[in-house]
Amino acid sequence: MRTTESSSNYDNLESMSVEELIANINREDQTVPQAVNKVLPEIERLIEQIVGKMKQGGRLFYIGAGTSGRLGILDASECPPTYGVSHDMVIGLIAGGDSAIRKAVENAEDDPNQAWLDLKANGINELDTVIGIAASGTTPYVIGGVKTAKENGLLTGCITCNAGSPLADSVEYPIEVVVGPEFVTGSTRMKAGTAQKLVLNMISTAVMIKLGKVKGNKMVNMQLSNKKLVERGTRMIMDATGLEEDPAKERLLKFGSVKAALDDWETSQS
Repeated sequence: MRTTESSSNYDNLESMSVEELIANINREDQTVPQAVNKVLPEIERLIEQIVGKMKQGGRLFYIGAGTSGRLGILDASECPPTYGVSHDMVIGLIAGGDSAIRKAVENAEDDPNQAWLDLKANGINELDTVIGIAASGTTPYVIGGVKTAKENGLLTGCITCNAGSPLADSVEYPIEVVVGPEFVTGSTRMKAGTAQKLVLNMISTAVMIKLGKVKGNKMVNMQLSNKKLVERGTRMIMDATGLEEDPAKERLLKFGSVKAALDDWETSQS
């Protein structure tokens, strides 16, 4: 039985006060990090494999439908501004295409062949990694995509919230975060979605750190795309060099990134 579809631990939700609703939702949410903690070894193994592939020039693809697809796109879209990588280094694909990001596309997730076509349209190759994301672990779009990717020699993993699912059976490195029943029965945008987001945070963050995109604890490769980020970068340079604000900002804008500015600084001081 799929635990993501099992009956909620709560009933008569409509009779609860707002205070009771949010307290009970919060109580359920607190179980999610515990579930993630149980699969840290599996997450570690997948990350180690991804890093090895990406150091050779590979890319990371997420494929999913509905909430799962949107979470993959969210994680992928935040890598360029946070770590200064190209937009085609981490790519999120959703069943139904980009229009499905905002509105559900009927039956899009039921085609087991479409994900591979979407991956091929992005020039998929043997150095790339494909991670299927599906709370149920039964989504045809996702299963078909990872199966074909695996058959073509690609590294495959998945994030699902049911144990022993067809999706997990279709990949080399499954991550099964079993969070149990949702507060609203079957509403996997809740605990399952939170679990998927936590795991995605771990994967992309650890990968980028291991690829040298972080120095110390700072996002030294972040894009200077707005005033807030320029100010943050300036503070990073001030902290690292002891420079005052104006010369630190001038150095940042001259070199275009915190990393380049600090590399030049360190060279000049040696």
